[in-house]
Amino acid sequence: MTGKLYVIGVGPGDPELLTLKSVRILNEVCCICVPKGREEGSSLALSIVKQVVDLEDKEIIEAYFPMRKTRGPAKECDLDTRWHETVEAVLGRLSTGTDTAFITIGDPTIYSTYFYLHERLLELAPEISIEIVPGVSSINTAAARAGLFLGIADERIAILPANYPGDLQETLEQFDTIALMKVHKVFANVKKMLGDMDLLGKATYIVKAGMEGEKIFHSLSDVREEDLNYFSMVVVRK
Repeated sequence: MTGKLYVIGVGPGDPELLTLKSVRILNEVCCICVPKGREEGSSLALSIVKQVVDLEDKEIIEAYFPMRKTRGPAKECDLDTRWHETVEAVLGRLSTGTDTAFITIGDPTIYSTYFYLHERLLELAPEISIEIVPGVSSINTAAARAGLFLGIADERIAILPANYPGDLQETLEQFDTIALMKVHKVFANVKKMLGDMDLLGKATYIVKAGMEGEKIFHSLSDVREEDLNYFSMVVVRK
């Protein structure tokens, strides 16, 4: 295995938030693997990269990963097949000596698609060379754009997807700052809970941080149905 795999965080949407290292590597590699949430759709990660990197001579591998929880054998089998196809495609390029980049929104180590593939890659090719290049996360961007600090001194910070099962109230009680990601589908429930806990005045809703169409609401009561979006979060600062 002579090629190297670079796993690159391309930031939340603003191409100016791509790191210098990311841009250098993306200019150098011949092949870029691009995750997509819809088979017929385009890649947000690639749309960011193409604003600063010339893609004319690059090979683009499109990897379709449905943005949903896996429930039931049929869906799990479908996703498993998709992941296997991507692993095989990446290893195929690396085996010919082609350095390849796998790009992901935000930072690769925070809820990114890549780590569904990481162990599979190492199982099939233990000798593989992988470098993870960090990117600016949506959490950092949302806090910065809203003028919030996430933690200071001995304060505790929690980051969790709001749409997954768990005791959200307990987390809200125990931590000083709570970033609730993927909040759009459960926004009404989150808003009610924050109201019941007298925390509405300490919550900020940020949608599309660092992207076109960014909006910031310091009052959750001002958030309308059309403001709810997959790329959104609520930050609670107690």
